[in-house]
Amino acid sequence: MMDENKKTLVMGVIGADVHAVGNQILSYAFREAGFNVINLGVMVSQEEYIQAAIETAADCICVSSLYGHGELDCQGFREKCDEAGLKDIPLYIGGNIVVGKQPFEEVERRFRAMGFNRVFGPGTPPEVTIAALKEDLLGEGHAPDPAD
Repeated sequence: MMDENKKTLVMGVIGADVHAVGNQILSYAFREAGFNVINLGVMVSQEEYIQAAIETAADCICVSSLYGHGELDCQGFREKCDEAGLKDIPLYIGGNIVVGKQPFEEVERRFRAMGFNRVFGPGTPPEVTIAALKEDLLGEGHAPDPAD
């Protein structure tokens, strides 16, 4: 049962990725931090995120990827959100989202250019993402810079 006083997050692991452990940890951490969490699990398509966000009037979509193909899996995601009426919904992405070792600043720049509001690298503690969610959705505090 969803608490209508809480912000709602739609989350899952995009594409053909089957890494479920981090997804479950984040889901638990987000719930404990006071959010309604709609966890779509693994192997989630862009369309599934968007449909769930519409159905639940979600406040944010949180995309995870660990197998390195997040950049391909996320092409056109912001545009599809816009077309579906989710023009201003914050898009978060985190994990091992590109193939190989690449400077995080470049990766972040590319994902921001694709329309993602927040980009988190591998090993980002849940607390960093939670602080960003609270800043963006609740206007609370200031999210720490993941680079710190």
